Amino acid sequence: MNRASSRFDRGDRVRYRTTDDDGLAITLYGFVGGKPDANGRVVVMFDGHLRSDTVVMLHDLDHVSITTVTLDYADTTLVDDPSMRQGLVHFWTAEAEHAGLVVDEVVPLGTGVRDVTGGYALAELTSAGQLYVLRVNVADNAICVRADLPRRFERPVR
Repeated sequence: MNRASSRFDRGDRVRYRTTDDDGLAITLYGFVGGKPDANGRVVVMFDGHLRSDTVVMLHDLDHVSITTVTLDYADTTLVDDPSMRQGLVHFWTAEAEHAGLVVDEVVPLGTGVRDVTGGYALAELTSAGQLYVLRVNVADNAICVRADLPRRFERPVR
């Protein structure tokens, strides 16, 4: 048994990025429906497609967690406009809900706080009692919106 096949268990929530019939990128969420086979394939029951199971290669799947839900856009103008940055918070929150995650509280940071990485911290949020920071990062004329743990200097003093 390879290490990849032991990464997923029956019932794990997973994300699968693919393209639809028109060639557009889509993200599907679902549950692992069985044990992986020797060739690295596993059955996944995707949300909205529960009548039929789909066999997917393990290396094409990612576990779903608050830090793995991302929005990727090939357009940096969404970061340049302050009102658009605020909208990214709502887009990401909707994607997290679509992924089946519970976000307890979202506190937007206005139009964003400039980050040491060149991006912006957009909001603070909590999920399962843990504090996260929602960030937008810019790289190679594209942006990525994702939540991660606060950096040491960002954590509130208690």
